[in-house]
Amino acid sequence: MSGYVVFDGARRIAAGSRLEAAVAAQARLAAAPEASVLIFDPDGRQVDFDLRGGPWDIARRLGEAAVEPPRGRGRPKLGVTAREVTLLPRHWEWLAAQPGGASVALRKLVEAARRETEGPSRRRAARDATYRFAQVMAGDRAGFEDATRALFAGDAAGFAARITDWPADIAEHLRTLAAEAFEAAPITGV
Repeated sequence: MSGYVVFDGARRIAAGSRLEAAVAAQARLAAAPEASVLIFDPDGRQVDFDLRGGPWDIARRLGEAAVEPPRGRGRPKLGVTAREVTLLPRHWEWLAAQPGGASVALRKLVEAARRETEGPSRRRAARDATYRFAQVMAGDRAGFEDATRALFAGDAAGFAARITDWPADIAEHLRTLAAEAFEAAPITGV
């Protein structure tokens, strides 16, 4: 999915990281206080940032100005979290007989399951992000309901046809968000 995007009405004015989006929104509002600025995250959700102060203040509030503490001695953290797993005795026996032991076998099983469900989950997430963005930016536009039906039906051509008359920046961002929902490269207008 794409990064954060900033819209002023129907016009996209910036895209990038959280900090870049927040600073761009702040600059637009400073230049035009009456502007209708909206910021969207990569999942199509509208987000609000505290835009007070300068770019350094915004960066600090977003947690992007923090400096990592120096690394101490010893083994590096691998991100491993120990938790309890409840299994039947026959499951423990099978796990214990696997090369590398129970932990390695469980990690392999989880990774295999993730790979198996990744495609449908990614398509669903892209479809939901597209819908959230469309609802805010185009929910009152002609053809919204038909575009939504096409999106949820997996009809890329129908979706593209119904958003062609919408403002160019909105339609372009919708095509970008919807690309994975239709399992294709970014779709083009009809």
